[in-house]
Amino acid sequence: MLSHQVSYRVCYADTDQMGYVYYGNYARFYEIARVETLRSIGVSYKVLEDAGIGLPVYENYSKYHAPALYDDLLRIECTLIKMPSVRIEFEYKIFNQSEALLHEGKTTLVFMELATKKVVKAPEWLISAILDKRSDA
Repeated sequence: MLSHQVSYRVCYADTDQMGYVYYGNYARFYEIARVETLRSIGVSYKVLEDAGIGLPVYENYSKYHAPALYDDLLRIECTLIKMPSVRIEFEYKIFNQSEALLHEGKTTLVFMELATKKVVKAPEWLISAILDKRSDA
């Protein structure tokens, strides 16, 4: 549907005592990729928040194939897998500089009205931005 890639260089702060990327950092890599994926269609989290919409994570899934290591240059692929409604779902694949698949994941987020903390439908302008990007492909 909609895909975007970002690069990320693993730094010391990302790793554990074994030199592997600490498992909790993969959720941060997901966030980096999905923020940039939305930005690629002209939608920023800041704009969503200014419109009174938050995107809390509802589900997070990770599958580890091999460790990412200090100084690896990661390529994080983020794909919006279906049109959002009250939820928005992304899949991720993380590769190293040798193109080895290290990690796969998925997140589901919900659209929430910040003032009331109630789940709401995705804003129409976000749907339009996704449809416009799809028609460009």
